[in-house]
Amino acid sequence: VQLMESGGGTVPAGGSLTLSCATAGFTFSNYIMGWFRQAPGKEREFVAVVSRSGEFTEYEDSVKDRFTISRDKDKNMVYLQMNSLNPSDTAVYYCVAKEFMLVHATPRYGFDNWGQGTQVTVSS
Repeated sequence: VQLMESGGGTVPAGGSLTLSCATAGFTFSNYIMGWFRQAPGKEREFVAVVSRSGEFTEYEDSVKDRFTISRDKDKNMVYLQMNSLNPSDTAVYYCVAKEFMLVHATPRYGFDNWGQGTQVTVSS
C-alpha cells in the first residue's frame, strides 16, 4: 500500500487548500480512506473519512462544514478540500487507508496504512 500526499503549504487565516493523496499497490475500491493530522506537541487526531462507496463521510467536529473529503475511483485519488482555515488547523496531514468489508462504513479508527504526511501551516 502506497499513499503519497501533496498540496500542503502555508496560507493566511481564512484561506483554502486542497490536499491530494495518490494511491498505489492495492485495490482502491476495497479500502476506506481518510485523513488524520498531528499538530506540534499533540497526538495524531482523526480529521475525516470516506466510505468505500464514496457516498458516506464523517468529520471531526472542529472541521465539519469547513472540510470536505472525497475520492475519485477512476484516478485512485483521495482529496481533502479545506476552507476557512485557522491557525489551529496547522499540522502535518496524513492520508490513511484501511481495507474493510462494509461498503458504506466510516470508522474513525484502526487505520493501518499511512502516508508520509504533508505540512499545512496557517498564519494568523
